[in-house]
Amino acid sequence: MVTDQVTIGKLRVQIESRLGWGNSDDWTNHDFVALSDKIRERTGVALSHVTLKRIWGKVKYESLPNVHTLTTLARFIDYGDWREFKLQNGFINAKDQTPARNRLLGTVSAAILVTALISIIALVPGRTEKATQHPLPVDPADYSFSTKKIISAGLPNSVIFDYNAAKAPEDSVIIQQSWDRTLRDKVPRGGRQHTCIYYYPDYFYAKLIVGDRIVKQQPLFIQSDGWMAMVERPHVPVYLRKEETVGGGKMNVPVKLLNARNISLQPDPPTVLFTNVRDFGEIYSDDFVFETSLRNDYAEGSSICQVTRVYLLCEGTAIWIPLSAKGCISDLDMLFTRYYTSGRQEDLSAFGVDFHHFVRLRIESHGGHANVLINDKLAYRIDRSIQHSKIIGIDYRFQGTGSVDYVRLSNEVVHYDEEF
Repeated sequence: MVTDQVTIGKLRVQIESRLGWGNSDDWTNHDFVALSDKIRERTGVALSHVTLKRIWGKVKYESLPNVHTLTTLARFIDYGDWREFKLQNGFINAKDQTPARNRLLGTVSAAILVTALISIIALVPGRTEKATQHPLPVDPADYSFSTKKIISAGLPNSVIFDYNAAKAPEDSVIIQQSWDRTLRDKVPRGGRQHTCIYYYPDYFYAKLIVGDRIVKQQPLFIQSDGWMAMVERPHVPVYLRKEETVGGGKMNVPVKLLNARNISLQPDPPTVLFTNVRDFGEIYSDDFVFETSLRNDYAEGSSICQVTRVYLLCEGTAIWIPLSAKGCISDLDMLFTRYYTSGRQEDLSAFGVDFHHFVRLRIESHGGHANVLINDKLAYRIDRSIQHSKIIGIDYRFQGTGSVDYVRLSNEVVHYDEEF
């Protein structure tokens, strides 16, 4: 019998093929956030990006995904449910009912018929060469691909791609901005340049694709030029000016500012993002101290849980600390490079806070272990090994809206301290 892990592996392969984002080993935290959004748009079901990272083996987790999660992923690639995926891909056992077996036999019979027809066609004079034709080989050494940002930091930011694809066997050359297959542009085989706009800061991998193969890939570090506030949207965010969001010793987005931008707070509250993506210097996820004071400022209607997340973005991974109203801790989860936990599997009540007041958050990471302190009390200790990765950004994501008082990030070399 084929194991569930093998079946899930087949599901991952089909999803990766559908997305066309390249090798999933190269996917970043932002890629899984984007995949979560795409799944929600297509199926109406929200799977967190951390759940997806568990399924792709980016986060260690012993249990298998539940059937609801697997059914959602199967529906994302046009299967009826998880059971149908297993049936149509040959993963079936003796417990399956007779009608299901009959459907599988029908599928197999159809496959045999198609194979037979192809064999007959291949014997027809004049058709042998076409039937046995193979795709022309593509050698990555024959291609070049480079990037140049228009501005060193700031958003939006256009990027110029210089490429040489003259040896492409056919005129199917594509430049893809990042992980997102929808951000693709077909370019002429004989062309030399192409440009695209980036609206969010992050560490991206732009790709040159010939046929269906990625022949070149270039890292792109899109920086934010200091702190930026914006309201997240699927493609172009709503940018807010610094003079509108910094003042009185705080960085915040008042409700009246959202109203002035015609951004609805109900029934689905927006996500307000404060982001600072930049080169902080030699500071890494396994040796740092981070301190901040923050508050979620909106608790009306469907924002009653006031879910808030503080991210330290790292190259290839992330640290994510959640906060919420005390009654909502069951829905929280936390990521610390390769370690993951959730409020569904253990008590995270220490992350439930009173947002009537500013909340102090401190993270200490040294020697492969970390402490998370909330209002100067130990909330969580991570005793497992922590991945060594350079810190390249700080994000605050507020359900509704929120405020930040100060931010500090340091080790023996780096001392970043900002009070608003």
